[in-house]
Order: sequence, then structure tokens, then C-alpha cells
Amino acid sequence: MDRTVSLPSQPDKTTTVTLVESNSAPSGLELVSSYQTNRVGDPMDLVALASQVQRGDDFVRANACNKLTVIADQIRYLQQQARKVLEDAKMDADLHHAACNIVKKPGNMYYLYQRPSGQKYFSIISPKEWGPSCPHPFIGAYKLQHDMSWTPIDQVEKRDSEIAIMDKLLSQQTALPSCAEPNFEGIAK
Repeated sequence: MDRTVSLPSQPDKTTTVTLVESNSAPSGLELVSSYQTNRVGDPMDLVALASQVQRGDDFVRANACNKLTVIADQIRYLQQQARKVLEDAKMDADLHHAACNIVKKPGNMYYLYQRPSGQKYFSIISPKEWGPSCPHPFIGAYKLQHDMSWTPIDQVEKRDSEIAIMDKLLSQQTALPSCAEPNFEGIAK
């Protein structure tokens, strides 16, 4: 049985309260006075009940909004990561298409120059080694990684340390315990 009630704090807004259905003969037994068991009672009780329902609805809505906000933040983060992956892939592809007369080997540093014709090419000779006789404008230095990606010279040290950490984790993976539940050990300390 539904009852519609106006809240004193919001007279222009109504809330529907669902009450338990009444039964004059529960479990087959006739009640002595169905009026006593089925009456609504004090109208303020209904207002209090409606207010409680409204607070519950507000809480559910706020909770859902909070969860959706977290998901929206995660989506933005993933979009940002996807953009970075695409930018890195484009840079790697562009660098792999630069002219080169030597076989490129992972782990080595290569120096990118540009001819007056606009052709970009890789050399193993750095601008420092060329000195003042450097034949073409220097564009940048890149390290060819083992996954065939390129790392700009200013990021090589950081990337090498990240790879060293991953190598260490991979070599110790047999020591990792199996865990079926999340483990936050060390995070809260």
C-alpha cells in the first residue's frame, strides 16, 4: 500500500512511502480488530517515514554519483594513457623509417640528423664526436630498446632504471606468494 506525503521541509515536493500490505486474516487466523492493526497511526509517523525514505534515496544517488565520478576519472586516465601510447607509436614508427646505412641493434644509441633535402638519417657518430665539422643539423639522440621502441636521450636513464626494476621483479617472480585476496601490506604503513 503506497501513501504520498509532503515533507515539511519541502512542501512542494511529495514522497511516496510504501507500507506493508494489510491482511485481516494472517496465517488463516482472524484478527480481533483489523482497525488496530491496519491503521496508519500518527500522521507525523508517516512524515518521518517519508523523510527517512527521502534520505535513503539521496544517499543512494550520492553514492552512485561518487562511484560514477571515480569511473569517469579512470576513463580520463585511460584516454590519456591511450593518447600517450599512440604518440609513442607514431614517434617509434617515424624513427624506424629514418634512413640508416647500418643494422640497428637494440641497446645502442643512435643520432638523428637532417640533410638540406629534408631527409632524416641515423648515424652512430654523435655531434660531440663530429665536433665543428658536423655535416648536418642534429635533431636528437635515441636509444633503441630491446622491444624496438626508441627512448630520447634525456629519458634513457629513467627508462633504464625502470627496466632494471622490471628485470629484478621477473627474476624473483618464483618468490612471489600466491594470493587470492588483495594484499595492501606495506601501503598503509
